[in-house]
Amino acid sequence: KGNDVEYFVSSSSPSGLYQLDLLSTEKDTHFKVYATTTPESDQPYPELPYDPRIDVTSLGRTTVTLAWKPSPTASLLRQPIQYCIVINKEHNFKSLCAVEAKLSSDDAFMMAPKPGLDFSPFDFAHFGFPADNNSGKERGFLKSSKFGRQTSPKPRVDLHRVCIGNKNIFTVSDLKPDTQYYFDMFAVNTNTNMSTAYVGTFARTKEEAKQKTVELKDGKVTDVFIKRKGAKFLRFAPVSSHQKVTFSVHSCLDAVQIQVRRDGKLLLSQSVEGVRQFQLRGKAKAKYLIRLKGSKKGASMLKILATSRPNKQAFPSLPEDTRIKAFDKLRTCSSVTVAWLGTQERNKFCIYKREVDDNYNEEQKKREQNQCLGPDARKKSEKVLCKYFHSQNIQKAVTTETIRGLQPGKSYLLDVYVIGHGGHSVKYQSKLVKTRKFC
Repeated sequence: KGNDVEYFVSSSSPSGLYQLDLLSTEKDTHFKVYATTTPESDQPYPELPYDPRIDVTSLGRTTVTLAWKPSPTASLLRQPIQYCIVINKEHNFKSLCAVEAKLSSDDAFMMAPKPGLDFSPFDFAHFGFPADNNSGKERGFLKSSKFGRQTSPKPRVDLHRVCIGNKNIFTVSDLKPDTQYYFDMFAVNTNTNMSTAYVGTFARTKEEAKQKTVELKDGKVTDVFIKRKGAKFLRFAPVSSHQKVTFSVHSCLDAVQIQVRRDGKLLLSQSVEGVRQFQLRGKAKAKYLIRLKGSKKGASMLKILATSRPNKQAFPSLPEDTRIKAFDKLRTCSSVTVAWLGTQERNKFCIYKREVDDNYNEEQKKREQNQCLGPDARKKSEKVLCKYFHSQNIQKAVTTETIRGLQPGKSYLLDVYVIGHGGHSVKYQSKLVKTRKFC
């Protein structure tokens, strides 16, 4: 009696017909039987090593590495052995047969239909009757009618079996963090298809690394660096009672994803390029959690400001189009004329120039597009001028500038910075221009 591999050997057995009766004592079950008249020479089941345990050699958040000693059947008797690992969250298994029973339990042991309900051809197939196609056609309407037997979808068994050949070490991946898993190892003789279970083990994967949360101070700009595909968590807890909260975000390189939750409730989820401002309704004693997710292309840098004071604007506002336009017809050997758009608010604009090689390309320009580096990172010799301008009529908020004193036939990279009241600057898109060679 049991649910393991059981042996019965009779030493003096005259020839004849032997009958084996098996009784299932608890519930429907599977079994395999192997009978032989030469038990001394037969070795249907692989042997276990002197130490039949599975060792957990390393633990990660989503991975567990297992190692075990080889079966003597493989190493000494040169029998074809492969190892199968079974992973589940419930318990260890004593045999591969028990695993197969679990995996196919839903198919093999259908509930018997209740008396009074119509049988469908589906049921007969399960009970070993051939499905008669004609009867299926006649009863087709019963399947969807409310009298017909409703077949429930198969519940997914959270059990994974993977056979890995004759290796003695294996890393299980794609597990969930902070979760207990049970691991069983079976040596399978591929000739006889019989298997022997090692002593199973269990392990709990490591917890998710706790994210360090950065505290944002009201009205103070915070610089944030995010690794490629990484994420950062920030927290903002306004001291005073507030009606509105403003988040100003300046993404310096690629777009970043911002999510804001107030006391656990999601208020905002958006992608941000350049400068963006979000105003959210406040709530007494509320705490805000900001999640910033970086770009897949590379590292992200950004500046963020949170405030409960509505008039505090950290970053200067920008027009929708931040390109610098060059007028080709106004190019000379020593000057170029450019224009750019401004805003309705009065802002300070500074323009800088830098001579670059002729082979300077878009890729290099893109690498230097860190919008958060302000004029203070530039050489004084590169400054052309600074000026204030604005226009209430947004269509007329355009300014032009002629940059003189350039060398003939040379390439220059032009940059325009708009500087806000708080001293923070935002860079327009760089422009590559070339003076005429002959005039």
